[in-house]
Formats: sequence, structure tokens, C-alpha cells
Amino acid sequence: MSTFFSKLFNREQTDFAALVKQGAIIIDVRTTGEYRGGHIKGSRNIPLDSIKSKLAEIKKLQKPVITVCRSGARSGMAKSILLANGLVAYNGGAWDHLERKL
Repeated sequence: MSTFFSKLFNREQTDFAALVKQGAIIIDVRTTGEYRGGHIKGSRNIPLDSIKSKLAEIKKLQKPVITVCRSGARSGMAKSILLANGLVAYNGGAWDHLERKL
């Protein structure tokens, strides 16, 4: 069952460490309070409900984006929004799981 979810969220085939080395940015879409409780060093906190209003700012970075959250659900929604607006985006899933892979 976990293989199904890994494929669904596209985490199995993505080399996140390589993406970060190549300049991808990590956007943590949890609330500010959740982010303060722990996050990946160097990540940016843009809560999911603010993603649409920050699209121009994110596009100016001209870098691929890896979205993270607590479980992978909100980051999946953020990834969809970013992709629909012409950005290169990946769902990194749970921030603490991705942190261990980097």
C-alpha cells in the first residue's frame, strides 16, 4: 500500500537531494505556527492559503519548487496550484521525512 501512495505523490522516483543541489527551493506550506515548531533549514514558509497570492514572487525565483507540509496532502495541493500556473514543482511530502533524505 505504501508503494501506491509513494507513486501517487511522485516521491519514489524523484531525487530531491539532487534537485536541491541544483538550486530547487523548498516551500513549506504549513501554517506559520507549525513551521516555527520545526522545518527544513533554508526552506521558505508560504502557507497553502497564501500560495496563490505569492505566485508572482515564486515565479521571479525561476527555480524548481519542492513543496512540503506535515503529511503530504497540503503540499500536493500546493504542487497542483504551482504546476497549473506554469511552475516546475514537486511534492516532497512530509517535511521531516524529506529532511532526512537531504
